[in-house]
Amino acid sequence: MAIVLIGYMASGKSSIGKKIAKKHCIPFVDLDDFIAKKEKLNIPDIFRTKGEIYFRKIETKYLDELLQRENDFVLAVGGGTPCYGNNMEIIKKSARSIYLKASLRTIYNKLSKPKNKKKRPLVSAIAITDLKEFIAKHLFERRVYYERADVTIVIDNKTKKEIVEEISLNTL
Repeated sequence: MAIVLIGYMASGKSSIGKKIAKKHCIPFVDLDDFIAKKEKLNIPDIFRTKGEIYFRKIETKYLDELLQRENDFVLAVGGGTPCYGNNMEIIKKSARSIYLKASLRTIYNKLSKPKNKKKRPLVSAIAITDLKEFIAKHLFERRVYYERADVTIVIDNKTKKEIVEEISLNTL
């Protein structure tokens, strides 16, 4: 069975996903990396050249393709993935979903770092003075989707190792 990690950007889906996969000797897939490889363009370039609507359509296509696989693996999806189309239904039908829940403060502290902000298309152009409000609004809008996950793990003030252990104890 696939394990799908959901949550807002910078909640650690990819880094935690890699650690879970390694601990349980199963493959790890990052949906954005999978899309970039299939489309032969990185995610910021897809957003810039083809737009968000195009991205969301192919995101659903590749999510469904990945979750048709028979083998066990860990999948980290983008922060918006569960919130568009029928993506959360696809996830719920085919996988065990885990919401990595981070507070506004935790997410802001990570995204306000220039290197983190720059590589994320949805926040790269937002002024640092407007970033906290942007994140708060998004968290409010997306919470209803994230909370449909099978399991919620609060990640604030925890090490990656502690989060992986909590996921392993409670979900695997």
